[in-house]
Amino acid sequence: MALDRRRFLEACSGLGLSGLFPGALYAQVNDDDPSITTDHVAAAETIAGLSFTDKERKLLVETLNDRLGSYEALREQDLPNSRAPASTFDPRRGGASIPDVPESEEGADISLPSAQRPESAEDLAYASVVELAQLLRSRAVTSVELTELALERLRQHDDALEAVVTYTEDRALDAARQADKELDNGDWRGPLHGVPYGAKDLLAVEGSPTTWGAKPYENQTIDETATVIQRLDAAGAVLVAKLSLGALAWGDPCRRDVCRSPLDPRRWGPSSPPRRAAG
Repeated sequence: MALDRRRFLEACSGLGLSGLFPGALYAQVNDDDPSITTDHVAAAETIAGLSFTDKERKLLVETLNDRLGSYEALREQDLPNSRAPASTFDPRRGGASIPDVPESEEGADISLPSAQRPESAEDLAYASVVELAQLLRSRAVTSVELTELALERLRQHDDALEAVVTYTEDRALDAARQADKELDNGDWRGPLHGVPYGAKDLLAVEGSPTTWGAKPYENQTIDETATVIQRLDAAGAVLVAKLSLGALAWGDPCRRDVCRSPLDPRRWGPSSPPRRAAG
């Protein structure tokens, strides 16, 4: 079986090998027999301008071949996107115990500060989540009204900001209508009930593309919904759009142009330096 270049370079990276040497070594390997030998290493040294001892070559060959076998074994495992990483985050310090917190009784009231409906749609768009929660609960505004306002403003400003990857309008309006029906009946799920929001396109939403901000995945659709979106759905929040991010939540340009800060469109993030607009 031919040696996969990407897996080979991953194995080299895991050993701290970088620069010209890994590519030169890969070029020496025969597809009919992908095992790495000390002769391959010696030839790659000449190309990369390096010099290893016989002992170092032998150790490198043993380790690389072992790593490649491990990578092949990992690739054979069918790991779904929903599988959580094998890691645990524990924020406690010094062995502190987590205090017991009694679960809220079903239907327990959550107090919210009073809020009055702003006079203009512009001011309503800038209301805080706490204010929107109170306005929705008191029925001073409806979820459908807020959702339509959010969609309208996204479309109004997106040519300048390049913020939206995918609109989820049908899903949003269905959720908003359901939220209004429940709120009209006095069934309040909590402070997010009926509040519109956007989620980074790193998160899968069934029925919508999930591009991860990267060109190779711009047509990818994952037929499941991320847990965090499911929990927001359960809280009654209304997803209006999937939003831009750097490639794989890491790289700079987004899928289209660089997403720009609404506070300063010259910038592509809240703390990034100004950059020249595309075109």
